[in-house]
Amino acid sequence: MKAIVILIDTLNRHSLSVYNSESVVQTPNLERFARKSAVFMNHWSGSLPCMPARRDLFTGRLSFLERGWGGLEPFDVTLQEQLTNNGVFSHMVTDHYHYFATGGENYCQSFTTWDFHRGQEFDPWVSRVKPAELPSAYLGRVNNQYELNRQRLVKEEDYSGARTIQAACDWLEHNHDADQFMLMVEAFDPHEPFDCPQEYLDLYNDTYTGPRYNWPNYGPNRETPEATEHLRKRYAATLTMMDRWLGKLLDTIGQHNLWEDTLVILTTDHGFLLGEHEVLGKNVMTVYNELAHLPLMVHLPGGQGAGERIEAITQNIDLMPTLLEHFGIAVPKEVQGHSLLELLQGRSKQLREVALYGYFGMDVNMTDGTYTYHRTAESADNQPCFLYTALPTAFRSFVRRSDMNEVECGRFLPYTNYPVFKFPVTGNGPELGHRPLERKTLLFDIQEDYYQTEAINDAELEVKLGVKMRQALQEMQAPEEQLVRLGIT
Repeated sequence: MKAIVILIDTLNRHSLSVYNSESVVQTPNLERFARKSAVFMNHWSGSLPCMPARRDLFTGRLSFLERGWGGLEPFDVTLQEQLTNNGVFSHMVTDHYHYFATGGENYCQSFTTWDFHRGQEFDPWVSRVKPAELPSAYLGRVNNQYELNRQRLVKEEDYSGARTIQAACDWLEHNHDADQFMLMVEAFDPHEPFDCPQEYLDLYNDTYTGPRYNWPNYGPNRETPEATEHLRKRYAATLTMMDRWLGKLLDTIGQHNLWEDTLVILTTDHGFLLGEHEVLGKNVMTVYNELAHLPLMVHLPGGQGAGERIEAITQNIDLMPTLLEHFGIAVPKEVQGHSLLELLQGRSKQLREVALYGYFGMDVNMTDGTYTYHRTAESADNQPCFLYTALPTAFRSFVRRSDMNEVECGRFLPYTNYPVFKFPVTGNGPELGHRPLERKTLLFDIQEDYYQTEAINDAELEVKLGVKMRQALQEMQAPEEQLVRLGIT
């Protein structure tokens, strides 16, 4: 048995013609892959953003209810570990540099082998004591380290996303005739900053002449319509570049006839707002559909189910049990996700009634496919809220408190006997890394108003959804104080 998992970071579902016929973004290879695959229409995130999403994926559990950004915990039961214990070789090729910063521990290292291609964003790669020359005029953000890194981008093949996909192709060239392997291919682009060769931007007839703008700040969109449109075209151009390289990977799969005996999954971790709802980025705003409703396409060996559109609610926690079942490995009792093969093989029509998703310590969000319900804390101080971890790292930092006497240690998590730290969370500690723009409970009918332009006011419906949310939180073994914090006990 063989499997390939392709994770394209920040892949906006509504930018793909596979899901949105009105999209102008050119992604012919994503369309090609969709024709070979079952396309999931109701696939949702779990924990956001990057590293929480990956912990979900590798453990099959929702992590945002007990902690935020951080490494794999020593008590986590992981996909990589289960594969290794059952004789399956696993390899990751990635340019996602968060794996190698504080707060990204133990993910790559638990693969049999891994391959890292450097240069994205703040990756401390190019080393110069003298600072880079920053642009004289710009909108959004610039960063000295990234300016140094981008000096290495002389030709398209130098971009780390291109190097990542080429390395995956090379790995398949050497290993395609082996058995019992999983290849994971992670491309950071089209994550911001949105950089690519000019030829890709030219595809979108970009006429912008203002200050450099390839890296937006997260929060309210304060730029002009012209600058916003330019940013959207930069995102589109970067995605088209990655689509071209995806095509090379698909070609390699085809050249070695791997479509016949390989499970191939393509998805993302989250989306990105490019001026929708008058905001930019992620992390600080309501988890709108643009952020949480994700693309997922699954090619079964031999093409079984190709062209099907699956409406059942799925989440990223379902990938781990899917891969384990594909390799004939029993799914551990700790896993909360369900195998997608139940849907693909017609054994089930539904895996769950609702999906829960969100950021640690912020709103808890839920959808049943008809409504999205975004429930905020009942009290203004967001209390009670605790972080549970045996490995107290966060976003490029450690989790600390000025008074460590406030921190407890014990066996607080119901699914493990491993002792963990219990940190009280107040304000915006490093485990959050951002300040919410607002805390407001919202309800949307996404059948009538998919882009969530106008919240609805229906007290009776909100009570019903609150009951569903409580049940779902309990099923996900959420710490009891989460229910108290949300006022749904």
